[in-house]
This record gives sequence, C-alpha cells and structure tokens, in this order.
Amino acid sequence: MVEYLLVAVVAAVCAGVVYLASAARVVKQYERGVLFRLGRVNGDVRPPGLNLIIPFVDRLQKVNMQIVTLPVPAQEGITRDNVTVRVDAVVYFRVVDAASALVKVEDYKFAVSQMAQTSLRSIIGKSDLDDLLSNREKLNQGLELMIDSPAVGWGIQVDRVEIKDVSLPDTMKRSMARQAEADRERRARIINADAELQASRKLAEAAQQMSDTPTALQLRLLQTVMAVAAEKNSTLVLPIPVELLHFLERGNRPYPQDQDRPATAGHIDSGPRQRTDGGPPHADGGTRTDEAGGQPAESASRPAGDEPHHADGAPPLLPAAGTAGGPPPR
Repeated sequence: MVEYLLVAVVAAVCAGVVYLASAARVVKQYERGVLFRLGRVNGDVRPPGLNLIIPFVDRLQKVNMQIVTLPVPAQEGITRDNVTVRVDAVVYFRVVDAASALVKVEDYKFAVSQMAQTSLRSIIGKSDLDDLLSNREKLNQGLELMIDSPAVGWGIQVDRVEIKDVSLPDTMKRSMARQAEADRERRARIINADAELQASRKLAEAAQQMSDTPTALQLRLLQTVMAVAAEKNSTLVLPIPVELLHFLERGNRPYPQDQDRPATAGHIDSGPRQRTDGGPPHADGGTRTDEAGGQPAESASRPAGDEPHHADGAPPLLPAAGTAGGPPPR
C-alpha cells in the first residue's frame, strides 16, 4: 500500500514538473510577450520575467523592443534637375506596441524596408542635386516623416533616417570638379586684385611722402643695396640716380631745329627738286645735264655770278645738299 502511494506521489511530482516546464515562459528584459489564447490576443502584453501559460491552449510570442538598424538598398533615380543618381540610406526604428506590430502587419521589418525604399525614390525625384549634396538634414527630416506616417499605425516608431551616400556619374563628377576649380580660381583672382589695389594705394602714399623729402628715396635705395649685399652672392649692384636717367632720356629726343637741317655730305636727294621761281619741280631729281653734250649743266669751275639760265628764262635750280656749290653740312 505504501509502495503504491509513493509511486503515485512520484508520478504527480513528475507530471507537475513536466507541466511547469511546458507552461513556463521567460521573457527577456528587451522583449515583450504577446499571449494568444486559442488564436486571440488575451490580456495585456506580458512583462519581462517568468510567465506561465496554459500548455496546448496558449501561445506566447515575443517581440524585440530594441532599436533596429535597417539598411536601405541603393535606389537609382532622376532628380528634379534631370541628373541620374544612386542614393542609399539607413533607417533606425523600434517597436512601441508589440500587439499592433504582430497583429496589424505580417512582417513589420519587411514593411518598413519597402516603405523606406519607396520614400527614398520619392525624395530623389522631388529634390535637386545641390540639395542631395549639401542640404541633407532637410531631406532626412522629410524622409523620416514619410516613413513614420504609415508606420505609426503598425506600432513602429522611426527614430532616425540618414542618407549615407550619393553616387554620381563620372561625367557629372568631372563637371563639378571643373566648376569648383573655376570658382576657386575666381576667388583667388579677386583676392590678388584686392591685394594689388591695397598695395598700390600704399605705394602711392609712400611715393607722395618721398616726393616731399627727396632724401628718403636715397635712403630707401641704400637700404635695398644693404639688403642685397647682406646675402652671400656675387651680384653687383650699381645704384644710378633717377635724375641721370631723366637727363639721358631728354638727350635722346631730337631738337626741333634738326628737322629743318639739309642732308649730310654724301647724301644725294632723290626727290623732286624745287625751283626758286615757284615753278614745277623737275622729275629727274638729279643733276641737270646738257641735252647736246651730256655734260653737267652745273659746274664747280663756273665763275661766281655767271649763273646759267634755262631756255625759258627761269633762274637756275638750287643745288642738292652735299654737292659742289651748295652750303656745307652742319
């Protein structure tokens, strides 16, 4: 009798252990449990710790409440200014209502991923290339709002959305590089021009100051010579006064009376010769010869005062500069 009683007690204990093993469920700290009894949600969400259910009647499904990092595959689209780009992003979200995440959507992770891809394509089509490259904060906020609006009904809260990378075609990269280089060159030229303007103003002030005191220019010249001589080189500097350069420049200019001087000795004027009586000049430009003998009409041995006359009674031609009988050259 006692043996049968011990066997019954042992069997009851074993049955209780098996029941507890099949009915006990442990929910972790970062999880929440949703109890389904006969296929329906029963009661509130089970907190972390040990929870007992009815075996073969209840089913406890756990939901992770941690923040999920979901990478969005790269999406290719055309911006508003007709530039083809590839943009990828990352979404950070978490479950705030475990029951809604299990009941209202089949797979909340897949649903959020598809919504993020669709929203990313929409953002690309509504934005310019400059906004994608420089104004990402505004685009991130708009993308977060577009994903979070339908996800609220699923018990999902989107914490943050970030655009990771924007891939551009090689031609567009080269064009942007040329534009940036031209912009930098423009700024450099403006800075150089501004520096030249300031330097010219200071030089003008210095020149005006030195013009009042001429010795200051000599002192500045001596300082320059000292600066050159301080270095170990074989450069020889000979300071020349500026007044000497002005004197040489005035010496090279032609005098006004030199323009009216006759040609030098040995120069034969090949131009038309003028007549003293105002008649037309002779076209031969040379020495007049006699038609019969071919001898020169003008001779150095002719006595003074015996001036030859032409057949028409006109006075003789003026002799060319440098010939016999003409005035000596200056």
